[in-house]
Order: sequence, then structure tokens, then C-alpha cells
Amino acid sequence: MAIPYRALFFRDHTHHNKIFTFNDPISPSIRSIRFSCGGLTRRETPSNGRLFIQNVSSKNESLCIVPGLQSERTKENGHWSTIEEPSNNLASTWEEIHGKSDWVGLLDPIDPLLWAELIRYGEMAQASYDAFDADLFSKYCGSCRYKPSEFFRSLEFPRAGYEVTRYLYASCNIHNHPHFFKKSLWRDRWSESANWFGYVAVSDDEMSKALGRRDIAIVWRGTMRKPEWIVDAMYSMSPVRQKGIPCPDRKAKVESGFLHLYTEKDENSRFCKHSAREHVLQEIEQLVRKHADEDLSITITGHSLGSALAILSAYDIAETGTDIRQDGKIVPKCVFSFAGPRVGNARFKQRIEELGVKVLRVLNVHDKVPTVPGMIFNEYAPSILQKWGCYSHVGIELALNHENSPYLKDEGDLLCYHDMEVLLHLLDGYKGKGQKFELASKRDIALVNKATDFLKDELLVPPKWMQLENKGLVRGQDGRWTQPERQDLGDHFEGVNLEASLV
Repeated sequence: MAIPYRALFFRDHTHHNKIFTFNDPISPSIRSIRFSCGGLTRRETPSNGRLFIQNVSSKNESLCIVPGLQSERTKENGHWSTIEEPSNNLASTWEEIHGKSDWVGLLDPIDPLLWAELIRYGEMAQASYDAFDADLFSKYCGSCRYKPSEFFRSLEFPRAGYEVTRYLYASCNIHNHPHFFKKSLWRDRWSESANWFGYVAVSDDEMSKALGRRDIAIVWRGTMRKPEWIVDAMYSMSPVRQKGIPCPDRKAKVESGFLHLYTEKDENSRFCKHSAREHVLQEIEQLVRKHADEDLSITITGHSLGSALAILSAYDIAETGTDIRQDGKIVPKCVFSFAGPRVGNARFKQRIEELGVKVLRVLNVHDKVPTVPGMIFNEYAPSILQKWGCYSHVGIELALNHENSPYLKDEGDLLCYHDMEVLLHLLDGYKGKGQKFELASKRDIALVNKATDFLKDELLVPPKWMQLENKGLVRGQDGRWTQPERQDLGDHFEGVNLEASLV
């Protein structure tokens, strides 16, 4: 779903009729504004970028503030035409939006460009849920429903502006606890030990122009299970270097469950002969080399468990130097984390910050997942206790509160508070601390109830409404309802050199 970066509304205050609206779904820069001048006059102050529409009869003014714009006015065929020259847009300020200065001054009130980027990357994370086959009665449970080349189009995400270059799989051989994973009930299931866990994508030419750089996105899927998956992660911390990830600090540790999921492989599995880690590093290395002559960024995102994997993989990319270009320059790295748990201890936090990885964590203050592991022994504990292995969040926090939304019920459950679509809804209405909740984009509020029962009943949106038509069954010529066979899932590796040297 394309999200408009900006919507400008001009109104006749006498009759309260909307005179003009402007939406630009790709670029936040405003190139031109046209409106009828019948009964209206316009005065402007180019020095401060404020646009006024004045009603001659009522002398009332409608004010729209467009920061950083210079303008000139011409009259064309009886209509006023304003040509705006942007001095502050995403292409020119992307490094700040990407966390170069740790988002100082951009969060309260929230910067419109950052707001739009958070929603855009959040929707990419949501896409990993929408594409995942989580039906235990499906032969392909645990896989992605679509080929990489058809990923965004199949999800009705036609203007995503990215091309998927690789799928990421992980092995489920984790201490005999399957709560990270989904496994089909079929005996001849597609895989015994693999789950699809996300994708790598790169911005196309048009999107790269709007972004001001070629963006490499790594998107990690969160768990489709109830929060019982937390138990699988929270059994101990292990040194980062235990699984072959380099780290100069022996005391830098992360949750063993996250580390295991990221590095585990299964030689007998068609999809997990190499670990998710190996595939990520190889793909980033190839893309950085392929686009060596362009400005680049690496943006990693994920929700819930996917957030933990996003932070871990961002650290790995930086520590291994996979982000270093042939000319010696380091590609900027940013993590947009949604409802993520703590990943490691204070020494891990210190090391990832030394490497220049920027992390912005978006969460609902009522969600319990971001409070674990380390609900008691964490970054807020006395410094003397932190030496003994307290957990610590990484990066900057953007805290949202579902109680501010007039569309949501007063009370929900943990799944409601933690849901990705709920977070996107809260982002949509967030302007800053203490400011009125007001939806700014055209995201349908019905999306909140895709997998939850959190919208107020008077909105008449049924709970948990999203499902496949006929739950994936089709009726054959013999009149029987059966599950159709998919194409060989090996085509999900189309264009990927599995035999290439991996890091």
C-alpha cells in the first residue's frame, strides 16, 4: 500500500468546503500546486514558506505551513499555478532520517519525513507476515507463499519501489523448542527443519532517486506464535563470538536463542545448508559490490523476534566489514526496530554503538515484549549490577501509547498491544508527546483487526478478518476440495548462487 508523504488541505472557512488537496505517494518534495482562483485570492511569504488562502468575502485565512520551501506564482489559463522549489526533502536529508545524528530533534514533534519512512519500512516488515504461510494444515506451512520476483506484486504492494534479491531461511533445531517456528502437519511437508524468515531487497532506480541513494533493505519476519516464543530465547546469554561472529570484546553477549537462530544450519535441508547469517552477509557483499559507484545505505527492519534478528545482523555486517565499499567508505547502517525485545548485554550495546550502527526502536508502552529479557536486571539497574550481565536495549526509543487512539478499545490483550498493524496505526496518528492523535495518511483502520480484536465495536470491523479464500482450498474438476500444489520452492532461489563462497 502506497502511503502519501504529505497531504495539504485548503478550505473555504465560510462554507467549510474542501477547495484543494495534494498527495504525493513517492516523493515528499512538492513540485507544483494548482487551484482555482474563483472567489479566492492568495498571498504568500516566500521567505518563511507559509502559504495563505484568503476568502475575499469573509476575510478569513486558511494557513498551510510548508517548511523550507521557496515559491513563485504565475497565472495560467485563468488559474494560479505555484511552482515550489524544495530545499529540504528526503533525497537531501536522508542521512539525518537514517539516524546520522541519532534523530535529535526529529521525534517530538515527529519529523514528517521520518514519520513516512517509519511507516514505509514498517509496512515492509508487515509484508513478511502477510506473505508467510502459517497454516498448520498447509503442506507448505513455514514457507513464503510467493516467488521473490512476484513478492510485492502478489501482496498488492505495487509501488514498493524495491526488488527482492534473496529469501532468508532459518533452521528450527533449537533445543527441542519449536516456538520460533511453524511446521506443517503433513507427512510429506515441504521441509522438516526450515522456516522462511524474511528477505533482502534493493531499491529500484525510481525509488533510489526519491530516496537520494540506493537502499539495501533487510527485512526479518517475527514469530507467528503466541509470546511463548520468548521462553525459547530467554534461557541464557552467550558470547557473540561463540558462533563464529567476530567480536573483540569477549564479554559482549547476546541471547543464545537469537544467536542460535541466526547462525544455525542443517546440512540435510535444501533451504538451510547455509545459515541465515551466511546468506545475509553474502547478499550484502554482492549488492555493495554491484552498486559500488552509487550512494548506498543499508536499512534493517523487523518486528518482535524479527527486531532482534535485525539488530544482530546489523552488528554482524558492521563487525565483519561487509559494509565497507571498495573505495574504503563505510555504508551507513540503520535499524528500524518494531516492538523488539532486548538482544544482549551492556557490552554488546557499547560495541554496536562503536561500530556506528544506528537503531530506532518503536514500541507500544503497554507491550510487554520490549521489557524482556531482563525485566528486572536491565539498563536501569545500578551500574555495579550491570557488570554481572544485565540486559540492555540498543539505540533510541520512540514510545507510542494505544490509549491515545480513539479507534481502539480501552483494553486488549498482549497480542493486541504487540501487533505490527497496531503499531502502524499508532504511528499514523502520532504527532508528538501530548499532541492530539490524528490519522495523517490514508491507511485503512480496518487493518488493525487483520489479526486482532482491538478496534471499537462501533466501527463494525470484524475481528481477525484476514484469511485466504476458502483457506487455500480449491475445487477440482472432480468436485473435490483440495490444496493445490505449488511450483517447486526451489525457484525461490532463482538467481542466487548457492555454491558461491560464503563468509
